[in-house]
Amino acid sequence: MASVYDLKPKFQNLLRPLCAAMARGGITANQVTAGAMLLSIAGGAAIILSHAAPWSLLLLPLLLFVRMALNAIDGMLAREFGQKSRLGAVLNEMGDVISDTALYLPFAVIAGVNALLVSAVVVIGVMTEMAGVVAVQIGADRRYDGPFGKSDRAVFFGGLGFFLGLGIAPGIWTDALLVLAAAAGLLTIVNRARAALLGSQT
Repeated sequence: MASVYDLKPKFQNLLRPLCAAMARGGITANQVTAGAMLLSIAGGAAIILSHAAPWSLLLLPLLLFVRMALNAIDGMLAREFGQKSRLGAVLNEMGDVISDTALYLPFAVIAGVNALLVSAVVVIGVMTEMAGVVAVQIGADRRYDGPFGKSDRAVFFGGLGFFLGLGIAPGIWTDALLVLAAAAGLLTIVNRARAALLGSQT
């Protein structure tokens, strides 16, 4: 199914010159991965410590864009500059889950936002990435199927943070969006599991 992830190749092409410059400067894929994770933790902490101040929510879309760029760069550094490693694989998968949790779970403390629904979307997001990784264990490729993968969650929460940061009061509309996000996440798990099972048979 369609996903923001489908735009990744074009995004990578735009970042390739920067990636090459970083490689020449001695920056490693693992350093970029760790940097993206620390940036995400700092962003989530800013939302909590500022009590979801408008500036912290309006900053979220930019932070998520930078994080997506860093995630693309660490992959290119690993693949195209001979920096693949077992540690890198662990950092990449764990870093994504930690970053998502750190950035999105703080939405649960925003007054008027349903904390249970936010928690459900975050947990389902973790399960979604687990479904993608489990594919490797059964002999298939790592799955990135949509419709609500990592990049899609970033767009969703970035948009949600932006509108809340503008002062639009949460309510039924935020509940409805979170329910849709949870449903899309569950569908993504099914799609990844099905694709993994089919892939393991070929």
